[in-house]
Amino acid sequence: MRVLERPGGFILIRIVADEAEILTLAVDPAQRRRGVATALVAAAAHASTEAGAAMLHLEVADTNAAARALYEACGFVPTGRRRGYYDLGDGSSADAITMAKSLRAPT
Repeated sequence: MRVLERPGGFILIRIVADEAEILTLAVDPAQRRRGVATALVAAAAHASTEAGAAMLHLEVADTNAAARALYEACGFVPTGRRRGYYDLGDGSSADAITMAKSLRAPT
C-alpha cells in the first residue's frame, strides 16, 4: 500500500501486479473545491502507472454525487454495482458503484 499526500489531503492506493485500487481519498473540508482531490487522483494514477499497473479501480457510494462527479471527471467509468455494500448506520444501506480507468496510453 502507498499513501500519497498533498497539503490538505491524502490518497491510499494498493498496487498488485498490473492492477491498482484507490482505497481511500480524504480532503480536509476547508480545502475542498480547490483541486486537491483531482491532484491526488492524478498522483495515484501516475504512481500506479510507474509501478506497472494497467488499470486503476475504485468503489464509491452511489449516494456520493460529488465523489462520483470527481472520478468521472478524472476519466473513470462505471463498471458495476454492489447492492447494499455500505451500511449507513441507521438500518439502511447504499450501493457501491465500481469504477475503473485505463492507465494505458490510447493507441
